[in-house]
Amino acid sequence: MTVSQNDAERPVKEKAPYHFGEKLKMARERKGFTLKIVAQRAGVSESLVSQIERNRVSPAIDTLLALAEVLDINLEFLFEEYRKKHPVEIIHSDERRLVEEDGVRYEEIARPNSDDGSHMMESYLITVPPKTQTHRGSYGHIGRETGFVLGGRGELHYEKNVYKIKAGDGISFSAGAPHVLVNDGDEPLTAIWTVTPSQRFNKKD
Repeated sequence: MTVSQNDAERPVKEKAPYHFGEKLKMARERKGFTLKIVAQRAGVSESLVSQIERNRVSPAIDTLLALAEVLDINLEFLFEEYRKKHPVEIIHSDERRLVEEDGVRYEEIARPNSDDGSHMMESYLITVPPKTQTHRGSYGHIGRETGFVLGGRGELHYEKNVYKIKAGDGISFSAGAPHVLVNDGDEPLTAIWTVTPSQRFNKKD
């Protein structure tokens, strides 16, 4: 693949930089490639590859595509830092979205972000009334779940196993197996729960 080197590759100081250098260098070193090998396969000069890795120049898009192909990395990996408009999102207490399923209450505290792809997660405050249980996980689903019990006590039924849980306990498991959270106590069971990929709050209001 031959790539032209034109004035699209300008010194970083001349425009707002996109710093790909560290990621490209890391990928090259993991493959055990020298600068010369990458340059030859991408159809550019060794000097240019070196300058890009040191963030001395910002590559033209065709150069970037060629380097990504040689190093077998995707553009999402290179651009992940730049696609997020707001790195921090706050959900205020009066803005939480609420879902109720068979008496169990879910209050959103972390919103799923579709930019995260397969790693998209959600987190919520869950309240399970006495003598009640969750249902959605009873057949299992892809991903993982983690929880931290804030108050009350209960049981996690996972496959054929039963685990006693109480305030202060942390839980983590693969969500692929059938699982339900049961409140066998006399007061509400409350917990912070995180699920990936997200299940309940994918749609925006």
